[in-house]
Amino acid sequence: MRKWNWKKFGMAAGLALTLAAAGCGADDSADKNADGETDYSKAVDYQVTGIEPGAGVVKASEKAIEEYDNMKGWEVETSSSGAMATALGEAIKKKDPIVITGWSPHWMFAKYDLKYLDDPKGVFGKAETINTMTRKGLKDDMPNAYKVLDNFKWSKDDIEEVMLDIQDGKDPEEAAQKWIDKNKDTVDKWTKGVEKSNGEKVKLVYVEWDTEIASTNVIGKVLEDLGFKVNITPLDNAVMWKAVADGEADGMVAAWLPATHGDLYEQYKDDVDNLGENLEGAKIGLVVPKYMDIDSIEDLKQK
Repeated sequence: MRKWNWKKFGMAAGLALTLAAAGCGADDSADKNADGETDYSKAVDYQVTGIEPGAGVVKASEKAIEEYDNMKGWEVETSSSGAMATALGEAIKKKDPIVITGWSPHWMFAKYDLKYLDDPKGVFGKAETINTMTRKGLKDDMPNAYKVLDNFKWSKDDIEEVMLDIQDGKDPEEAAQKWIDKNKDTVDKWTKGVEKSNGEKVKLVYVEWDTEIASTNVIGKVLEDLGFKVNITPLDNAVMWKAVADGEADGMVAAWLPATHGDLYEQYKDDVDNLGENLEGAKIGLVVPKYMDIDSIEDLKQK
């Protein structure tokens, strides 16, 4: 499976700033209130450690700051999903407080004890789905590739298994192949009635989140095993949607709806084919380690 970049983005530029946002320790007396309890808001310098600018969970977090009076003066420090995960790991290693823009499925929920902060105002919406989108005309041009993409459905346990293998150092293609080898019955459902290809080229795009790295490598490997020549390309959220809508890419399995990619779906829904959910029960919100003694966004304090 060939991987190539159409464009490069400076998604890791905020790493140092993101790490700094997690650097205030819970044991710092300056971060204690009059009762001797940790003032978590002050400890994190009134910052949410975020991912890429423009991501749905970042926009929702920025909206939460506007909607919740107790978060006045807060900021979302954007960087990349990798930088956010690094900051989270460093904070947990020191048992420092940190508030992140979180989503699941994600390997971090399997690796760390985390919790979503309750969202009484419903800013982050209800459970989401991850959907498959293809360019217009793919069904006619490559009906067998279209059928595989249309049949592609799996669970949170499935995707997190692949994600954990990648996080533990396995190459994404190797992790994908390992899962495919272990789940032949599931893959057979995706490929039922599909004829092998004689080398047709399929271009898949994805946003470089851990979930989408896992899912795109798995579906790409399945297509490759059927004889397709598959290119997978990581892109920025907006560019990913535009590539499918413009026909520069054949499809993606990375559309989070209704909230995360809702604005992009509204912009491009007439120019793509929505094949429906490939995964249910996804979620976004503000996430903290369980050792932080807060349970709701309303427990945070304004600057």
